[in-house]
Amino acid sequence: MSSIQAQPAAEGHVVLVVNAGSSSIKCSVYRVIEDDHVEGGARALHGAGGQIEGIGVAPRVVAHMADGRLIVDEKFPVAQVADHDAAFRLLRLVLAVGLRDTPPAAIGHRVVHGGARYSDAVLINDEVIEELDSLTPLAPLHQPHNLAAIRAVRQAAPELPQVACFDTAFHATTGPMAQLFALPYSYYTEGIRRYGFHGLSYEYIAKHMHLVAPDIARGRVIVAHLGNGASLCAMKDGKSVETTMGLTALDGLPMGTRCGALDAGAVLWMMARGMDYHAIEKLLYQESGLKGLSGVSSDMRELLSNGSEQAKLAIDFYTYRIAQEVGKLAVGLGGLDGLVFTAGIGEHAAPIRAQVCERLAPLFGIVLDAQANEAGREARKERVSARESRVPVFAIPTDEEGMIALHTARLLREALKR
Repeated sequence: MSSIQAQPAAEGHVVLVVNAGSSSIKCSVYRVIEDDHVEGGARALHGAGGQIEGIGVAPRVVAHMADGRLIVDEKFPVAQVADHDAAFRLLRLVLAVGLRDTPPAAIGHRVVHGGARYSDAVLINDEVIEELDSLTPLAPLHQPHNLAAIRAVRQAAPELPQVACFDTAFHATTGPMAQLFALPYSYYTEGIRRYGFHGLSYEYIAKHMHLVAPDIARGRVIVAHLGNGASLCAMKDGKSVETTMGLTALDGLPMGTRCGALDAGAVLWMMARGMDYHAIEKLLYQESGLKGLSGVSSDMRELLSNGSEQAKLAIDFYTYRIAQEVGKLAVGLGGLDGLVFTAGIGEHAAPIRAQVCERLAPLFGIVLDAQANEAGREARKERVSARESRVPVFAIPTDEEGMIALHTARLLREALKR
């Protein structure tokens, strides 16, 4: 059973979790209760939730109660939801129905980059906002929107404590070999190092694996977080040892629109051709990856159903690079005891799991259970490998928002004790 469960409760801190993207804001209500039977001593129970998408383009709000009843599903004029401030105010009004009897004690935010300073969640103040703003060049697709949500909350509800939870924090356990670039060492001391991302997702999977497969979780596990953004994390005993992303969320695997690992000389070549910073940034972050290779879409569902040679090329390269990086991370771990797929593609795309595992079979003796792999999450089949597989394989839904709720409630409790 997961440490983050969806069931009613009548005690504990109510936390509103905000996950702000480039064109959407997702809000989820959690009640965090103490429970000595789970790691960390607390569970986060999911309640009402909602999201607004298409901000500034085609705004749509969808929200539901804790029992699944729909609160609203409505489209709005662009002028009414032109930016993140307006979107958050609207979404907060909508969720007020679900929060009517249980106003939140605090708000937790997903923040992509915490830099070298923040290796744990932190209560937000002016100094924290200024520090996080300085990291925007390292996460241009995410950091501005994370901060916009924080500022919107400060304006709408200044009395509410806010907590920043970082995608980089989980990887603070990696050592110098996983962090260094072969640049002059002074750059490392100034913060130019490999940080890693998707840490909230990896933290959840690490906790979940300790519950469902403790022997494997204590060993050498590689987790593949495959969504529009994609990365891998190598863990020993639930701690991050190595990951594929680096200084920014641009490195490592090819992603929906991001290029992944790239020879730095290619950027120098672009500059020599006259491309400026903004043109290169747009190319690498928004026009590359699956979208750039396929010329079709960044959406894996569309690529799998497309059938064109370019779509197939993009998929083949994607799975090739994933398998290649699994091999690299296994070297850092000294072997492999378990492989986990998570996030949108990892949870739902059975053909991608199959293709990656087929590439890894000669090295690790992986054998999928075809029926379990096809059923996947829909049949709650978390283990998708066959009995004879030397390395067990899992497909597990992640819960980044649940982890944010747990961290937020923890800091709130610590603050109240002071």
